[in-house]
Amino acid sequence: MLDVADELCGAEGMLSAAKEFLNRERFPARAQDFMEREREATSIWWYEVALVPGLLQTKGYARALIDSRIPPLDEETVGERVAARMERQAILTERKPPVGLSFVVYEAVLRAPQVDTEQLRRLLEVARLRNVVLQVLPFERAVSDALLGPMVLLETRDHERFAFTEGPFASELSADPGVVSRITERLSMIRTQALGPDESARLIERMVDSRE
Repeated sequence: MLDVADELCGAEGMLSAAKEFLNRERFPARAQDFMEREREATSIWWYEVALVPGLLQTKGYARALIDSRIPPLDEETVGERVAARMERQAILTERKPPVGLSFVVYEAVLRAPQVDTEQLRRLLEVARLRNVVLQVLPFERAVSDALLGPMVLLETRDHERFAFTEGPFASELSADPGVVSRITERLSMIRTQALGPDESARLIERMVDSRE
């Protein structure tokens, strides 16, 4: 509608530019800056301790998470946020050059009741992409820093680096070199403790087989 109005009014792009503000509203306020950086990223390192990373979620899993928010969201907002999460996943295959993506998930993520066979198969499917590395951190290899919460490290085309940490009530996106350095060190440690990509895939495959 904005594009049509822009053309009819001869606004020369001024009305169309408002689409960016509408896109931002599809995400929770505390995550909007992170989503903007994600769209600019050339590489992403992502560690999750409790949930499947948003870029790897199935529609069913995403809806289950968003629909169970407290306080609850209205149905329209739930639908918009699920759709926005699915659209973000274009970063997996549609960017040129491809974005380098590295994910590590704690084993507890895979054992959660919300993670069904469809979600496990989705993880295996994404792990086969050339630009994606997926690893599992087993229970017995987790050190204390791996239990503190999710961490994401992004790098943009301009070689800017951002660290993102998220908690139940607050999130932080930081370009502070000290913060980025600490997150990089923690992510590097977690990756060395995790199973390799092939071992991780075999673990997930065994979990799928055990449910059939």
